[in-house]
Formats: sequence, C-alpha cells, structure tokens
Amino acid sequence: MTVPSRLAPLLAQFDFARKRLTDRLTGPVMDSGDGTATRIDGPLTDEEHLSEPVPGGWSVRRRADGPGPRATSLAGAGDWGRDAAAYPHPWPPPVTTLAWRLSHLTEMLALRADHTAGGHTLTRNDHPVSGDAATAVAAFDAGAAAWREALLSVDDAALDTVGYCTYPHGSDPEEPFLDIVWWVNQELLHHGAEIALLRDLYRAARAR
Repeated sequence: MTVPSRLAPLLAQFDFARKRLTDRLTGPVMDSGDGTATRIDGPLTDEEHLSEPVPGGWSVRRRADGPGPRATSLAGAGDWGRDAAAYPHPWPPPVTTLAWRLSHLTEMLALRADHTAGGHTLTRNDHPVSGDAATAVAAFDAGAAAWREALLSVDDAALDTVGYCTYPHGSDPEEPFLDIVWWVNQELLHHGAEIALLRDLYRAARAR
C-alpha cells in the first residue's frame, strides 16, 4: 500500500526518532542530530535500567515486592510491573526511572498497534513488563515495529476517521487517526529525550 502523503513525514519522523533512541540505548554510536556519529559508552545495563535518579521515584518492580512510593498498583503482566496509580495521579508527579519510561513507551506502541491493526483487545494487564535491560530494549523494538506495521496498513480515509484506533488509555476514540499518529511521535520524542538525559546523568554520577 502506498503511504498517504500526509502520513509520510510523520512516518519518517517516527523512524528517525525510533532509531535514534534504540542507538542511544545500545550503541556503539548514535546520530547526534546533524548526521554525525556520537559514541555511546556502552549498551544499557541492568543496573542502569533500574537506577533511581532520586529517592521515592516510580520504577518497574518485582510483583512480589509490591508497588513503590505513592503508587497503588503495578501495571502489566508477568513477574514485573510498572508503578501506577488511579486518577488523579499523585502531585507533584513522581520522578520516573529509565525502566519506567521505556516500559511506558513500549506498552503504548504495542497496544496502539493492536488497537489499530490487530485484535483490538489488548489492555495494560496483558502487556509484559521487563525487569532486565536487554529484554526491555528488545520489547521496545518489537512494539515500535508493530506500530510502524500498523501505520503502513492505513489509507488516507483512515487518517480522517475519528476513533480508527480504539486504544483504551487515551483520547483515541475522540480523535482523527492522524492526530493520534502525531501524538505517538511526540511521546516517542519527549520520552526518548528523557531517557537520553537519564543516561547522561547516570554516566556523570558514576564518573564522580
């Protein structure tokens, strides 16, 4: 299927942001933004994945240990879960770890892919949460690939269809699909930038 002209620039932006984040997590180099290669110290480790930049933050945790400070549940499936709380969320918002942010992105991509071109059934309780770095990075890549495949399945009419994506944890039922594509991109861009900063802070703290 030909990519609709309105979708093409958003797809290109998604591809760039996805590769940049994956390379930032794995190395050995990443695009600095101007086409030059920036060296990455090394791939994400388990210690860094779960490192807490400040006390009392939210993370992913073994389900047997229960939720963290101010969280009331652990979202996801499997032996690990992601700190969560029902609305209204705690204020001020908890600082979240790299593991939390990467899990959030992965879940959003995988579930929106399902609710666009899959069975339209997956919920947060179905999505596995990864406790180790390698599995978390692989899960992110799989979620991103599924979302990209879903985008390639849509035509121009779908972009204007309100509720084309039935993702249950956002405004998808009230928004044209093109707006949802834009929203997913900004989620990837801003959480990707947060993850990159957390890597920088972790490296600097270890250097001290």
